[in-house]
Amino acid sequence: MRKYLLIAAVVFIIALTGCNHVETKVGKPPEVFVKIGDENYRTELGTYCWSENGIGECVDTAGSIELLAGKTPIKVKPGEEIKFVMDYEPKPNKSYVTQMFNGEKTEIVVDDHQFTAPTQSGVYYYDYGVWWMDEKEANVSNGDAFYAFAIEVE
Repeated sequence: MRKYLLIAAVVFIIALTGCNHVETKVGKPPEVFVKIGDENYRTELGTYCWSENGIGECVDTAGSIELLAGKTPIKVKPGEEIKFVMDYEPKPNKSYVTQMFNGEKTEIVVDDHQFTAPTQSGVYYYDYGVWWMDEKEANVSNGDAFYAFAIEVE
């Protein structure tokens, strides 16, 4: 009888262990803000690939115009400085910014994490892509993220 109880206990423990589901949740890339004047404004996280503790996740989203649908663009003055702010280390070592205005996509030159707002009035959509490229292996990314925001030049 004791032998059967011991076998039943072992089977029960194995069954519980086998049914135990451990959920591993991967975090998201760091938040990025755009600083205009003295104000920080949130950007919308778009498509990204991110990993933590050996577990990775890639998420694909709509483009910046669709991501920002229904959101109010940030009001800026013509020629105002726009700076990217990310409170995360290590910082990404590759970035790319595109601007969409009147159906035309243009690459924007960013110097020291900032660029200048256009002088022509209107609503402009931006994609800010960043990559954490491997320092030792060429063409290997350790993570990437795209952020969207819109400005309205008054």
